Amino acid sequence: MAISSFILVPIAYFLERKIIPKITFRLMVDHFISGLLGASLMQFFYLLGLSYTSATVACALVSLMPAITFAFALILRTEKIKDLKTQAGMIKVMGTLICISGALFLTFYKGPHISNSHSHLEALPHNNSDHNTKNWLLGCLYLVIGIVLLSLWILFQGTLSIKYPCKFSSTCLMSIFAAFQCALLSLYKSRDLKHWIIDDGFVIGVIIYAGVIGQAMSTVAATWGINRLGAVFASAIMPVSLISATLFDFLILHTPLYLGSVIGSVGTIIGLYVFLWGKNKETEADITTLSSRMNNEDQRV
Repeated sequence: MAISSFILVPIAYFLERKIIPKITFRLMVDHFISGLLGASLMQFFYLLGLSYTSATVACALVSLMPAITFAFALILRTEKIKDLKTQAGMIKVMGTLICISGALFLTFYKGPHISNSHSHLEALPHNNSDHNTKNWLLGCLYLVIGIVLLSLWILFQGTLSIKYPCKFSSTCLMSIFAAFQCALLSLYKSRDLKHWIIDDGFVIGVIIYAGVIGQAMSTVAATWGINRLGAVFASAIMPVSLISATLFDFLILHTPLYLGSVIGSVGTIIGLYVFLWGKNKETEADITTLSSRMNNEDQRV
């Protein structure tokens, strides 16, 4: 978070210094909440869940995000209930249900190995089966909490981006608040000074990459997408990371591949694209309706 703030300060200054709105106390509070939902608490639970499961499972459960965001959008009335009665609305609901089913299948059904167990022997767990299952379910619970927080952030960011349209400075403020929040969470977790000293070059590289790409640039891109496409549509794109994470996890990290992971991943991807299909039909219907109204007004004139 600190690296993200450091990187974004000069970019925000040069690109947005002439258009940055006046910073009020309410905007500061909004960015503080944005840091809690979309950065510190979200990553705390998400990384905790990742430590109990794997990158494949973590990214697969991200497939729940469109469904969760869609549900919260209905509760908060940013999506209209009456739109669900249309063909596009029913397709969106069907895609959401498929998405949830695939993610739940992946969570509760591990299944047999379908990869070569000899080539991945080091990656196999050495503890007893009951302990591994308990950790697996606990990890999935933490991941879901992180995803719920991220879904709430997407909806919150949709409102914040209207009040504060400067995506670079907005992400910078969010990262500054999140840096302090993460520091407090870290102090709560461990107060031993040796845990704060990083002497591994690979870990340092990962942290720098996470700050520049994972937090700064990706959050700016997500904010831009939310502002242009809407919260629900933007959240539907997130599960695409599943494919790359699965390949990286299996080919590079040599993590065992399970049948449940494959079936659940396929289900969530199918649900994702059914949802996008319904969203596309909804957009086309809106364009057709708007064109008809404009033609009618032209005829009246």
